Amino acid sequence: MFTDERRQVILSALAVHRSISVADLARMVRSSEITVRRDLKALEDTGHLVRHRGGASVARSTMDEPTYREKTVVAAAQKLAMAELAADLVDDGDVVMLCAGTTTQAVATRLARRRLMVATTSLLVADALADAPDVEVLLIGGILRGNIRAAIGGEAERAVARLRFQTVFLSGNGLTAANGLTTPNMHVASLDRAAVDAAQRVVVLADHTKVGTDSMMQTVPTDRIDVLITDERADPGELDRIAAAGVEVRVAGDMRIAGDVGTAVEVPDAEAGQPAG
Repeated sequence: MFTDERRQVILSALAVHRSISVADLARMVRSSEITVRRDLKALEDTGHLVRHRGGASVARSTMDEPTYREKTVVAAAQKLAMAELAADLVDDGDVVMLCAGTTTQAVATRLARRRLMVATTSLLVADALADAPDVEVLLIGGILRGNIRAAIGGEAERAVARLRFQTVFLSGNGLTAANGLTTPNMHVASLDRAAVDAAQRVVVLADHTKVGTDSMMQTVPTDRIDVLITDERADPGELDRIAAAGVEVRVAGDMRIAGDVGTAVEVPDAEAGQPAG
């Protein structure tokens, strides 16, 4: 299959599936994974897609909001490592809020054996803590936004505003020193701002695919973020600028899933240095 034909097949597959693995693409185009990775790099350079470890997703504008299924496959190993650092910031007896997102879902799994109260609008977070014997979950209702599996809207915002937390953990779609944390949806941004206003400490979880990019709506200005948890692949220049704004930056080492979901081991440095895709 010629290069142009192969890349057209890749783009057609992404148009249907939105996100797809390198292995699946290699089978589709009957080429090696190395060849497919080169194709993905070329297509990313022209703005047609976004690569991530093990595959690629469709390119998005600042107005687009990925679904929770699409987010699940992006930086999955890094999210596990970041969740470990986030859990270290929580003490037994704390009252915390976990906002919507697959990264906060990973944090929830790390808190399942703790003694806490966790408020959330996220069905993913609530499900991760449903069987936790010593975690009291306050599930905040509202209008269900199905693509992120979380409640939004005025009722949810008013409920959050009546609460107080030691720490709020939240993610987003972009993070820069200039514009802070951003998201493509105004209703999600409004709810996250209510959570920030109710918290003593604001912890942002942003993997390397988010650091250095902006989305449409600001959620949290940089000077309101207390701690940023990210991964080793994040742009060091942007991290320096964020730290210079007074944010404590914590960087998690790469992890990979070993066996059952939720068990992680450190990736050797040589492997951690490989580019995503």
